[in-house]
Amino acid sequence: MANPATPRDNREPHRPAPVAHTPLEDAQAFLLGTALCALGVLLLTSAGLVTGQTAGLGILASYLSGWPFGVWFFALNLPFYILGWRRMGPRFIVKTVIAVSLLSVFAALLPSFVTFGRLDPWVASALAGAVTGMGLIVIFRHGASLGGIGILALWMQERFAIRAGWVQLGFDAVLFAAAFLILDPFLVLVSLLGAVIVNLIIAVNHRRDRYIGR
Repeated sequence: MANPATPRDNREPHRPAPVAHTPLEDAQAFLLGTALCALGVLLLTSAGLVTGQTAGLGILASYLSGWPFGVWFFALNLPFYILGWRRMGPRFIVKTVIAVSLLSVFAALLPSFVTFGRLDPWVASALAGAVTGMGLIVIFRHGASLGGIGILALWMQERFAIRAGWVQLGFDAVLFAAAFLILDPFLVLVSLLGAVIVNLIIAVNHRRDRYIGR
């Protein structure tokens, strides 16, 4: 019997219902997705740029305080776990805690293995947006997020059918307005390119009527 919460496309009656991911599939997805996102963070911080969502807030906090991004990112996510537990369920929040923890660790370790001799800010912003967007899609499709505003965005998509990408774009607008007061305005302007790319990738590719991981 089909799950009533998973609408079928009448134009594709042959399309099977979603099949649950195995623990091994989830594990490889979390490793790949968080590694891609950590690479995006490295590209941004190496060029003195910022991004949106909770990661952007963590980067801004790291610039101001000198504390590592991974520490801020993990701490900023803690309040959102309550919403995730109550609204999205324990399975979702456990997966999200794992993904957030992996990203925090990868973001701390990656600079020891990867450095850039020359990194154009525009290229860094575009590449960071691309790899982060794809990393988030991988994580989203395995029933998790990277916490923070992502939890709120996914809940609003499930509850009100508002695409997660558009919710995140609104949050990013506020975050970037604050960044203009703190960082070099030119670098903040360059950073906007990456944020737009991230949210466009999510808005176009993460849709309930196409794919939802279980």
